[in-house]
Amino acid sequence: MTTTRDTIAAYYAAFNAGDVGAMLALVADDVRHDVNQGDSRHGKPLFAAFNAHMTRCYREQLTDMQIFAEGHRAAAEFVVNGTYLATDEGLPEANGQTYRLPGGAFLSVNAEGLIDRVTTYYNLQDWLRQVGA
Repeated sequence: MTTTRDTIAAYYAAFNAGDVGAMLALVADDVRHDVNQGDSRHGKPLFAAFNAHMTRCYREQLTDMQIFAEGHRAAAEFVVNGTYLATDEGLPEANGQTYRLPGGAFLSVNAEGLIDRVTTYYNLQDWLRQVGA
């Protein structure tokens, strides 16, 4: 039996491998994706579009991963190690700047064992300072 923690660990392993297909296989069709800057996205197509955009603009690896799970809910704490590859609309110009910042997420897994909520937090002001805004 796959546990909530196993599902979340597989999701972040897929993230670190750059395997968006594997990430999408682990989320529910009605996934809710909340980021600390911007609107909530609902549904796998919008989640997939967000991931395609992120892959174009950023290359990131998550390290120092800690996953905490109880029942169907989980939290993850990590360090984002990234490179800003292509200018993201409304943000400073990209020229390969690197950044490192703490981040975290709250997630939930439905009865089918799929992630149905991802809420991610990081310090945007810290990121902006690191990329030279």
